[in-house]
Amino acid sequence: MQQQQLQQQLQQQLQQHIQQQQLQLQQHQLQQLQQQPHMPQQPHMPQHQHLQQELQDQQQQQQQLLPAAGQGPSQRSGPLRGELPVEDPQQQQQQQQQQQQQQQLPPPPPPQQAAQHVGAPPPPQPPPPPPHQQQHQQQQQQQQQQQQERICQLVLDLSVAAKREFALLELSKRRETYPDLAPLLWHSFGTMAAILQEIISAYPFLSPPSLTTQASNRVCNSLALLQCVASHQETRQLLLNAHIPLFLYPFLNTVSKTRPFEYLRLTCLGVIGALVKADDPSVVSFLLQTEIVPLCLRIMETGSELSKTVATFIVQKVLLDEVGLSYICATAERFYAVSTVLCNMVTGVVDCPSNRLLKHVVRCYLRLSDNSRAREALRQCLPDALKNPELHASLKDDPATKKWLMQLLHAVSSPPQQQQQQQQIQQQQQLQQ
Repeated sequence: MQQQQLQQQLQQQLQQHIQQQQLQLQQHQLQQLQQQPHMPQQPHMPQHQHLQQELQDQQQQQQQLLPAAGQGPSQRSGPLRGELPVEDPQQQQQQQQQQQQQQQLPPPPPPQQAAQHVGAPPPPQPPPPPPHQQQHQQQQQQQQQQQQERICQLVLDLSVAAKREFALLELSKRRETYPDLAPLLWHSFGTMAAILQEIISAYPFLSPPSLTTQASNRVCNSLALLQCVASHQETRQLLLNAHIPLFLYPFLNTVSKTRPFEYLRLTCLGVIGALVKADDPSVVSFLLQTEIVPLCLRIMETGSELSKTVATFIVQKVLLDEVGLSYICATAERFYAVSTVLCNMVTGVVDCPSNRLLKHVVRCYLRLSDNSRAREALRQCLPDALKNPELHASLKDDPATKKWLMQLLHAVSSPPQQQQQQQQIQQQQQLQQ
């Protein structure tokens, strides 16, 4: 009995010694893992924590098995005296699994990669602008705010008779620098009524012609604001619906060649020109219904060069519209009224060359040639001055007008002449290339 007890005690001591060595080895490996950089936190438990949990479970199992080993005789589980200690196969298998798990552990990522797993770092904030730039921006904002407040105050001053003349002058100067002036003028209370009042106040001075320069300038400043309203996309149709352009027709119907009247007619033509620049069919329909063409034809005959140019531009825009071309070519009377004025203007351009005016005249003729009846008539009434080589030579710096003129001559010429004109056009194109 004593010998068996001694053997059991030796076996227990050997087992405890082996287990202590295994625990020390595993704790040493665990410390090495903990000293490495930590993996980023993931929803699942890291592998070294699994190992730590397994070690704790093994320690609990060994503590439960050790007391049970001294409760009586048991099977031979350890070596006898003189025999080599033999390890448990289960423990060997566990050690091999732990070694394989340690080998399979991926190397810890560098700090930058670990930060990418957690989430990309926020983009770097742009550096703040230098102090002098900030001051410049603040000054610009203050200037814009002051300008807006000043313009709003000037618009309010239009309703005050004592301040209206100065407000008209200042707003006409600043209309190009404030793009939203047209909606502000139209939608503000009493402003359009004040502008119309200024326009109507000049009617008594038209006949007999007694308009002074100061009165003309005041009306022209009002017309400049009206041109601003006519140019804006939001207010153009509203202006037509109110038939406000009709208030300008009395000024266009004047014939006095004094400077106040000429300046007044030119400013009114600027308002009509701003309307037709939009290429809106509703604008052309409105102008045709209100008989704008006869008024423009009169100015094309008797006005100054600048007034003639703007009036011819308005007629050109009317002709470029299909409704306008049909209207002009509907009757022989309308067609010959337009062609006669154009013919007289060509004669005047030959005497006093003006390529800017000639450009619009040629474009009107070319557009008339698109109508079959008008084309046949132009073969008889087209002025010979347009075929003059000297006139062609004067257009060497204006290729667009020269091209239109060649197309016009080709359209109204007879078939043999068309071949000759086509050859001339090809030769000119080759020379330009």
